[in-house]
Amino acid sequence: MQRPTVTASAEPVNLLGMDSAALAELVGQWGGKPFRARQLQRWIHQRGADSFDEMTDLARVFREQLAGHCAIKAPAVATEQRSTDGTRKWLFDVGRNNAVEAVFIPEDDRGTLCISSQAGCTVACPFCSTGYQGFNRNLTTAEIIGQLWYARRAIEADREHARIGEAGAAAAPDRVISNVVMMGMGEPLLNYDQVLGALRLMLDDNAYGLSRRRVTVSTSGVVPMMDRLGRDCPVALAVSLHAPNDALRDRLVPLNKKYPLAELLDACNRYLEHAPRDFITFEYIMLDGVNDSDQHAKELLDIARQVRCKFNLIPFNPFPQSGLTRSPATRVRLFAQRLMDGGVVTTVRKTRGDDIAAACGQLAGEVKDRTRISERLPDRAVITINQERG
Repeated sequence: MQRPTVTASAEPVNLLGMDSAALAELVGQWGGKPFRARQLQRWIHQRGADSFDEMTDLARVFREQLAGHCAIKAPAVATEQRSTDGTRKWLFDVGRNNAVEAVFIPEDDRGTLCISSQAGCTVACPFCSTGYQGFNRNLTTAEIIGQLWYARRAIEADREHARIGEAGAAAAPDRVISNVVMMGMGEPLLNYDQVLGALRLMLDDNAYGLSRRRVTVSTSGVVPMMDRLGRDCPVALAVSLHAPNDALRDRLVPLNKKYPLAELLDACNRYLEHAPRDFITFEYIMLDGVNDSDQHAKELLDIARQVRCKFNLIPFNPFPQSGLTRSPATRVRLFAQRLMDGGVVTTVRKTRGDDIAAACGQLAGEVKDRTRISERLPDRAVITINQERG
């Protein structure tokens, strides 16, 4: 993470993406003690402060120094949508005609926030609407953690309104954010350094204090970065598998051509040596007539004999460009049962927020594409279907 340098002519330093070491260095430039940095970090991340005036236990002179040189700035919210099932989606403006989405999903036993790591995505899986947006740039640590910072403030504000009986209180969620998943727009491990900074803030007891088991990175299989994450900051890992053999996965997850299944499974086993959980979650989107046959289930069981894992089956959420359709519910149930009969823990993800396009695979945001991926993807989706059915 780049260390701060405060000069008279510099733009204000955004404190939102700074870890404890960076804040300590910044405070040290004014002769402050390390405990001042910890106080500052708690004000920003735990209390959701967005101005220095409210940090009343900091010395006035220190607050004036901060106000003169620093800022607490999350991406601006362009729109917010609320689903009938309680799901909330925010569109964050990250500048230059780019916007990313984050989704909060309240459940019976948790509140999960799904956040983005890139404006667009270069992996270009044909079943994911983000891929059709193309790619513009990586997000900074401040832009990544800013989604969590903003969502937490918004949810807690609703809870406070409910407590004092203000208008709109009936829509307040029952859950705070207990889990964070890097499953929004982008491939997190292709923006490794900035994502790592955000993960460390999520785990820091003076920031968000989340357990490693409650922070999940989802990857399509960037093998070298999986190894780095295992060494640097092991959190729960979900792997977007989506196909049980190389021939099909080359088409559904193009990154497989660079890191085929044998390499990916070896990397999963290496990651398990450091992981906070004793299994890898394999995500598997259910596509009608493409990857949902009994033979595919049999091949998945072969994979499960190589890696300690659980399967999370995801009903496909259709969008016009893909040319793909969702596996029927009966087929999903039979597929799941075959996996469970084979001794593997298997869940079927409940579709949430699909009425506001907030369900898995639907996040698209707004991306000023620099890659022209959207011009190539529709043909690839048709080829995928025809080859599997033909």
